[in-house]
Amino acid sequence: QVQLVESGGGLVQAGGSLKLSCTASGFPFSRYTMAWFRQAPGKEREFVQGISAHFNLDTGESVKGRFTISRDNDKSTLYLQMNNLKPEDTAVYYCARARGWAVSREMTDWGHGTQVTVFS
Repeated sequence: QVQLVESGGGLVQAGGSLKLSCTASGFPFSRYTMAWFRQAPGKEREFVQGISAHFNLDTGESVKGRFTISRDNDKSTLYLQMNNLKPEDTAVYYCARARGWAVSREMTDWGHGTQVTVFS
């Protein structure tokens, strides 16, 4: 059974940083593309950043130059380093698994999310 558990969210002042983690289990983590999405109140879910099984990156326009995705296959953990946070980054952040190993924004499994709130 695929399980994705996010952690690391919280309350941070604009300009600050947070690092999210997603611990995965129930599947061979290293073989799958993983990604972060987010959803703000009243808005559709938005792609943030993805990393393929071969470490190719795919980044959403709104976070370019500020967020960095990474993965530790030995720990089956996905990370999102978020720098220079803005109030508009406030959202629930979700970890997700893609269908296979290639870069993709089509996800098959989702975590429950972690709240990030940025205040000015």
